[in-house]
Amino acid sequence: MKSRFIKTIFLSALSTIVAFTAVTYTSCTPDKCKSVVCAYGGVCNEGSCICQSGYEGAQCEFITRDKFLGVYQVVETGTITDISHYTVSINADPNNVTNVTITNFYNSITTSVTGYVKGDSLYIPQKTYNNNTLTVQGYGYIQQEGTTYAQHAQLTLYYSVVNAKGVVNDFGTAAGSPSIWNK
Repeated sequence: MKSRFIKTIFLSALSTIVAFTAVTYTSCTPDKCKSVVCAYGGVCNEGSCICQSGYEGAQCEFITRDKFLGVYQVVETGTITDISHYTVSINADPNNVTNVTITNFYNSITTSVTGYVKGDSLYIPQKTYNNNTLTVQGYGYIQQEGTTYAQHAQLTLYYSVVNAKGVVNDFGTAAGSPSIWNK
């Protein structure tokens, strides 16, 4: 009887020590997200921010598409056109943080061409412009030149334009050379 009583006391004491140690240990474990602030709705996980679509940076502090915005000098040669030099402008779409609009695309499209940005890539979904006479689609990659994207960058764009007769002018998607845009 005495050994059973001692055993019960010993197990109770051991259980109390284990519970106290577990509570003390978990309360002393540092919260890796305690001092991390994520912008634009980003969420901290294990000390790092997980950004919502359209944002990047250590604290999600940068809008991804901003590095694409600006005026570019275009140099391109298509499969059915000679070398061309012209200016385009990439602007932010006010309705969607990942979208952009491109004015003077192909040096002849009269309305803004729409695209979206993901990381360092620009995507132009297939869409018809100029009163259904030109269909455009493509993709491209931006590379920083110098210290910031805002001042100097090069966008290499692979795209095609199909006219109403079905004739394709290709800029590196299946033939030809990619279009080079510099700001």
